[in-house]
Amino acid sequence: MKHLLSMKDLQKTDIQTILNRALEFQQLASADLTKQYTVANLFFEPSTRTKMSFEMAERKLGLNVLSFEAGTSSTLKGETLYDTVKTLEAIGVDAVVIRHEQDGFYEELLAGVNVAIINGGDGSGQHPTQCLLDLYTIQQEFGKFEGLQIAIVGDIAHSRVAKSNAEALTRLGAHVTFLCPPEWQGDYEAVNTWDDLLPTADVIMLLRVQHERHDSTTHFTKESYHETYGLTKQRYEELKPTAIIMHPAPVNRDVEISDELVESEKSRIFKQMHNGVFVRMAILESVLKGRS
Repeated sequence: MKHLLSMKDLQKTDIQTILNRALEFQQLASADLTKQYTVANLFFEPSTRTKMSFEMAERKLGLNVLSFEAGTSSTLKGETLYDTVKTLEAIGVDAVVIRHEQDGFYEELLAGVNVAIINGGDGSGQHPTQCLLDLYTIQQEFGKFEGLQIAIVGDIAHSRVAKSNAEALTRLGAHVTFLCPPEWQGDYEAVNTWDDLLPTADVIMLLRVQHERHDSTTHFTKESYHETYGLTKQRYEELKPTAIIMHPAPVNRDVEISDELVESEKSRIFKQMHNGVFVRMAILESVLKGRS
């Protein structure tokens, strides 16, 4: 694979290959690539988990990692993303991991750059590496996707995680239901109450309320959102024994999920973060070897 831009680019066999390789990396703990590669992480939006997870994955693979800080780069002088990536290509970078506020930022790069591009999240578009680590976590838990009942809950319209997961999980045979306020359902059909979801769901996938992408007409308070759409202790008690809770984080505690549930028995939130390193190792290996 030469790039990872969207889950739509991956066949079911591609997904399974990445998940299988992630398991191998998890069992090995580290694995240097035989050829020396250099990677730069270009994050134009704030990130803790994705950026740090990629850096850890890169170091476990023995890659050279160039530091890049958007706040001190020439983009502040008007340099385009294309010219930034071409500059990194010119000095010898083999791959770039990019997070950017523009949907589909990579479209302007594909025709002219010769480095591998990994999408670390584009606007409200796609987040394929988060999706793959979510799939890995679900497979780890259930050993399958076919027939699973997945509830994706929250800010659907603005969530690249929701879009990536819905597309991939449906293709893999899971049944996906969306729960959100009517004004946040975007292009998807959604329910707006928890009725019937709690006792049947295998996975409750909560989404962060993305305040930075909302306009001033958003009328929810933290308390009102939590009461209507959040995972409360009472709702938690209605889940079946084998159900798990997921969240891409950062978590707005007592908004999407009650604070006391973040590290509850059913929660896999920090397990997702742990798994992200191995999945991103598999992705990096795949795109770097695909450039060789």
